[in-house]
Amino acid sequence: MFDLKEKSAVVTGAGSGIGRAVALLLAKQGAHVYVVDIDEIQAIATVEVIEEQGGRASAHAVDVSKQAAVAALFAGWAKADILVNSAGISHVGTVETTAEEDFDRLYNVNVKGVYNCLRAAIPLMKKNSGGVIVNMSSVAAGAGLPDRFAYSMTKGAVAAMTLSVAKDYIRERIRCNCISPARVHTPFVDGFLKKNYPGKEAEMFEKLSKTQPIGRMATPEEIAALVLYLCSDEAAFITGCDYPIDGGFLKLNN
Repeated sequence: MFDLKEKSAVVTGAGSGIGRAVALLLAKQGAHVYVVDIDEIQAIATVEVIEEQGGRASAHAVDVSKQAAVAALFAGWAKADILVNSAGISHVGTVETTAEEDFDRLYNVNVKGVYNCLRAAIPLMKKNSGGVIVNMSSVAAGAGLPDRFAYSMTKGAVAAMTLSVAKDYIRERIRCNCISPARVHTPFVDGFLKKNYPGKEAEMFEKLSKTQPIGRMATPEEIAALVLYLCSDEAAFITGCDYPIDGGFLKLNN
């Protein structure tokens, strides 16, 4: 099950966190992974781990918010059977405390970056008679989270783009779904706590963990496992869906 041999997979934001876990797992299942990240050093590090484990991968440094750069990158590939849009950034603030430059920065990466990769990948998928897309949304798209105005906006847009692509390309045998994680323990979380709660990192980590009814944050590997399922032939009947993976956050919080 979940065999990806002979498949090529593009994973953005694959230099760290969820994207890296996805890249490692897809490679483990046989895919040749294009590791895409704005940080070339981190992308190369991910490729090195994949190759050490006997997998196949290549590193590609690109800013997904730049359409010309994304188009040029995809133009160099013969096919892209799988696209996982995992690149993203966050911001803390209400509408009043979100500066225009921060709003634009999140839009450019989290929304335009997804659009740019979709626009570059879909022609390749059409040429090769189909493909699979998984976009990374968030519980923030469907729940009112405090101080996450711009971030929630971008993830709502990702969910909407997912539905639109699934509808427009279902006859082209292109499936498109999205995943909505709650909090996931990534290096971003550790950096956020260190920056905003110096000396209280452990206390705040515990507090954030308990916002999930299950009592902890997810691991990147748990998110990657769901991505693998949706990318595999075992999920061939699934398109246009959003999958919360949230430890009960959306349904069980009172």
